[in-house]
Amino acid sequence: MNPRVYLSSPHMGGTEQEFVTEAFRTNWIAPLGPNVEGFEQDLASYTGAKHAAALSSGTAALHLALIILGVEAGDEVICSSFTFSASANPIAYQGATPVFVDSEKDTWNIDPEALETAIKARLAKGKKPKAAVIVHLYGMPAKMREITSILNRYEIPLIEDAAEALGSTYEGKPLGTFGVLGVLSFNGNKIITTSGGGALISDDEAMIKKARFLATQARDPAPHYQHSHIGYNYRMSNICAGIGRGQMQVLNDRVAARRGVFERYRKFFANVPGITPAPLEPLAGMFSNRWLSTVLIDEKQTGLNREDIRQALEKDNIETRPLWKPLHLQPIFADAPYYGDRTSEKLFDQGLCLPSGSNLTDADFVRIEGMIGQTLRKPVASH
Repeated sequence: MNPRVYLSSPHMGGTEQEFVTEAFRTNWIAPLGPNVEGFEQDLASYTGAKHAAALSSGTAALHLALIILGVEAGDEVICSSFTFSASANPIAYQGATPVFVDSEKDTWNIDPEALETAIKARLAKGKKPKAAVIVHLYGMPAKMREITSILNRYEIPLIEDAAEALGSTYEGKPLGTFGVLGVLSFNGNKIITTSGGGALISDDEAMIKKARFLATQARDPAPHYQHSHIGYNYRMSNICAGIGRGQMQVLNDRVAARRGVFERYRKFFANVPGITPAPLEPLAGMFSNRWLSTVLIDEKQTGLNREDIRQALEKDNIETRPLWKPLHLQPIFADAPYYGDRTSEKLFDQGLCLPSGSNLTDADFVRIEGMIGQTLRKPVASH
């Protein structure tokens, strides 16, 4: 069998080992240490946020953001529907209810019109949303000018889920810095990785200090172990942060490489009727890191659906993945409020994520393009 072509595998830059070795040499193996502090400084410098807290995951960062904003049982939180469940799970951790809002067709991110409709509808029921979790899907910036205007008008704090969007910008401003708090992820499949990890970024020093406090089991400043708040074991290890420091040195290269992957697909599919690389950068000032390259498949033109192509590539050991299943369709969130026109459902039916790693080789592309071409030439089985 051919070697596996992964959807988005880790890509080391070469200096990560130096930071990790230094941690071993100085015995900084604990959850805190110089690499954690250095990584936080690197993130703040890169994004322009004044403060950063390095944490164990992006989910942990989002959970702490909700806690810091006072989200409690019985509250409601606006959330993008077209995203991974980790965007909404922390809302449930707090005993709150997610209010799902569908996507618009340009960026696939939350629809500003549906967002305002949802807010008005919840207010009419006497339930003002406590916060809004806005996701930048696959690295594509959401329409932040409209979104921030709406949220500011109704005085709803913005938590910016930029877990997939480190390196993306909107009108020159890094994603993750538009909200009161921004969430980043360094999971193994992200554009840079710390093996597993995340971060919370903000211009509000008090919020980041509180995040660090809660993330280290909320231990009060006392000679003994004393706790006045519920805490969490959410801090990043000094070893993982060392990997992150090395990865930050190649982040811009990784963004350029992933954008190059998307451009190669765009050129290839220009000659393939019925398969369209999307979304494009629809508005001036939008810059996507192209974390994952995605396509929409028109079954009427190709005679094949998303699963036909996904399974054909899998037979050649090429990993692809359907787009996110909208959260308002997930069994666990079946009773949550939903607002929109079901755009995300159509995208889910037609969309496929293609191998997008910054370490893809020409040979990998030849295999991917060859298998797609071969699959499209085959007679179509009845569905």
